[in-house]
Amino acid sequence: MVDEILSHVPPLSLVRFKTVCKRWNALFNDKKFINNHKLTFRFILTTQSKIYSVSIDPKIMVHELKLDIPWRESPITHLVDCDELFLCGKNKEATVWNPWFKQSRRINADYASQPSFGISGIGYDNNNNNNMRVTQRCYKTIGSYWNHYTVWKTQNFSSDEWKDPKLKTIYGERSRKDKPSTFFTRYGVSLHGNLYWIAFYDKTDLFYHLLNFNFSSERFYGFFCELPCGVNHPRDALVLRVFMGDQFSLLKQCYKTKKIEIWVTKNKINVEDGNDVVWMNFMSLSIPNFPGLVPSEYRYTQPSYFIDNNRLVLCFCDGIGYPCIYVVEENKLISKVQLNDVVDPWPLHCTYFPSLVPVPGGSREEALLQV
Repeated sequence: MVDEILSHVPPLSLVRFKTVCKRWNALFNDKKFINNHKLTFRFILTTQSKIYSVSIDPKIMVHELKLDIPWRESPITHLVDCDELFLCGKNKEATVWNPWFKQSRRINADYASQPSFGISGIGYDNNNNNNMRVTQRCYKTIGSYWNHYTVWKTQNFSSDEWKDPKLKTIYGERSRKDKPSTFFTRYGVSLHGNLYWIAFYDKTDLFYHLLNFNFSSERFYGFFCELPCGVNHPRDALVLRVFMGDQFSLLKQCYKTKKIEIWVTKNKINVEDGNDVVWMNFMSLSIPNFPGLVPSEYRYTQPSYFIDNNRLVLCFCDGIGYPCIYVVEENKLISKVQLNDVVDPWPLHCTYFPSLVPVPGGSREEALLQV
């Protein structure tokens, strides 16, 4: 009864209620409670002028969101779910956002060094401690530009200055030191403060791999672990996501057969190395007349998805740019909904899981961290 009442309480009030008792504090840190909250939504979509949230349960609903950014100067170019925060990237800046709190903070890109500079993700110095309190985290962001090779820079949230840490890539025993890695994904997946990218050595690779950036050591690791598959066609879907809070999931759809396979890691991810990563086949789907999830050969059109128990929920654009939500369970298509409330075709889309983590240096942050 109490849980049901609290599921209607606005998110900002939940933060203040964490100090009421240990049970409530534990409840608010439980992702099952957040998932069942009446204001929870699971996807964010952006067009040239609007931002939308999409909730799934008990039915699929679209709502317009507000974000204080100068739309007319330049549109949002990319969305990145950074574990507990959200990144909206633009040509001249990025905005770190907690949509649940309606709280944001702008980050200016380092254009003094290169006009093409872009921000790739957010992380924090975790000191190899996965249970670090939010108030102890030192949040950072990382960006890059191209100058005959990729130049990376980092920025601490406590300052607006970018620094060049002279990043040196560390190669493990299983990496191919004679071959440089090529990023398959441009933006990193955040887990426990580190960023991970899908990469490959050459296009003939049967198995791709993960490389990662550790914000504690400010180093790239050229080979974190091998993936259970690669890409055989430009319109194959291949998407990495966080699973169950401390594991990875990987979705692949074969463009020719439309078969979908999902793998998950057997154990929790060790942020220090990926030597013990084991992938297990979690789900295989062969549904007649199922659409392709990549409507073009451009990688930024990859689908967004999340797994809820044995249910797969997908967000992608169809062949003419209209966003759709597909819900699949037990190898059956349960529902498909075209999001007609999204006014423009070809919106950007990204999975989002609400959190009670305030934006470092953002509005209301000081008051939130005091509770």
